[in-house]
Amino acid sequence: MVTRTTADAKGDVVVLLIGMRINRFRAVRLWLPVMLAMLRMLRELEKDPARGLLAKVLLTASPRTYYVVQYWESKERLYAYATAPDAFHHEAWARLNRKERTGKLRGQVGIWHESYVVPEGSYEAIYGDMPAFGLAAAHGQVPLERRGRYAKDRFAYRSGG
Repeated sequence: MVTRTTADAKGDVVVLLIGMRINRFRAVRLWLPVMLAMLRMLRELEKDPARGLLAKVLLTASPRTYYVVQYWESKERLYAYATAPDAFHHEAWARLNRKERTGKLRGQVGIWHESYVVPEGSYEAIYGDMPAFGLAAAHGQVPLERRGRYAKDRFAYRSGG
């Protein structure tokens, strides 16, 4: 029997895609610290749920490109972490900016992020025989019937809060 579920998200959903691209494999001393910094930030966020990270998925787009899909409680919590002087992000970003200003990273390693605030009614999800993953890991998982059998029904769902 196939068990189908959907994410139990209510209201807006905040998603951050953040990653790096290795432009020159031989420049390990430049791209490895970037990768390790991301892993350290994720550990820091896992240890302190009050910062607002709900869930994450680590992905590889190619042997050169690595990224993380992050689900946040709110854009305010995301911004607060990004600017918090006591967070490792502050130190990592300062190091990266220093290297960038001196031209050390240019052409060696690329970094990027995209942030989205997705209003309720503009997202939907379906999972077949899956543990909580992605949006469902961030917001919980409910039987599909609670939100509608079809995508159009899930898009039309409103939490009322």
